[in-house]
Amino acid sequence: MTTFKEVFENYEWDTINSRLNQVTARDVERVLAKPRKDINDFLVMISPTATPYLEQMAQLSRLLTQKRFGKTIQMYAPMYLSNECQNICTYCGFSFDNRLKRKTLTDKEILIEAEALKKQRFEHVLLVTGEANYTVNINYFLNAVKILKNEFANISVEVQPLSTEEYKALHESGVHTVLVYQETYHKEVYKQYHPKGKKSNFDFRLETPDRVGMAGIHKIGLGVLLGLEDWRIDSFFTALHLDYLQKRYWQSKYSVSFPRLRPAEGIIEPNFIMDDRDMVQLICAYRLWNEDLEISVSTRENEKFRNNIIALGATSMSAGSKTNPGGYVVDQQSLEQFETSDERTPAQIAAIIKSVGYEPVWKDWDRAYTSV
Repeated sequence: MTTFKEVFENYEWDTINSRLNQVTARDVERVLAKPRKDINDFLVMISPTATPYLEQMAQLSRLLTQKRFGKTIQMYAPMYLSNECQNICTYCGFSFDNRLKRKTLTDKEILIEAEALKKQRFEHVLLVTGEANYTVNINYFLNAVKILKNEFANISVEVQPLSTEEYKALHESGVHTVLVYQETYHKEVYKQYHPKGKKSNFDFRLETPDRVGMAGIHKIGLGVLLGLEDWRIDSFFTALHLDYLQKRYWQSKYSVSFPRLRPAEGIIEPNFIMDDRDMVQLICAYRLWNEDLEISVSTRENEKFRNNIIALGATSMSAGSKTNPGGYVVDQQSLEQFETSDERTPAQIAAIIKSVGYEPVWKDWDRAYTSV
């Protein structure tokens, strides 16, 4: 069957870079005036030439977001189940070559962490692990979902790439969303960031969202790790990927996240710096290109940025996040994947959202709707 890999191979990194640098002010003005925008228009909106038009883009993004999603922000929290990992990734605190204490939560510990999140009102939980196939595999994931499905209204997962059949099993178990990040679409340097482990297989990871789509997962989330390579080019390829998936697996919903490289044990410094203005431009470009796309902003971002992005395109935000297994209660000193920037409590974040006239949404989905 055709997969995104075949589409991807029709594009070259350097060609996209050249196109970005050839955008003119007239191109930007023409695109912003269009009622509907395509993938080529997205490229124009993330170009350096579009930067002076950021205020106009932000106002349009605000209006489109309110039109489609209302003045709401969905609240969610990650629950890290394990920091065991067999991959060497030069930017990640879980990397196999970091010789630090590893931990995988037991059934009892999973419930303890769940109770802590429930006390903070969370109904949407994102289950996260490293990639260690011998310990945190499909059986472990299915067991965790079984434990948690009566605790939360919405369960998402961010784990290693799986087979189509394994994603089907997750879907049948009650998983609502699967997130998978390519990290970077720069194939030539991908191996440098991932020198060892299953994750070093660029093509297998690239085709993962196709397997998720074939499994009928309700929502698919994409993104790249901003800071590894040029954010504009990587973001164009992310949008290209989303464009392909939406046309092929139209029954699923889609979201995009914007993880910027953050400090962690033993990681590299960012190869490309993306400042807050760049991030706003990218978020607005996504919204202007795709009104239906869900946009998630995590606690990797600082307080000031998160306060101001609420009205400019975001639809979901994490709060009070811990990026280590057991980080909420069970083992607060275990190895974390990265340092968070916004350390305010969920209640504080909810208050900020309300203060700007928006509503924090703790629950917007119930599994009962799928039983009809």
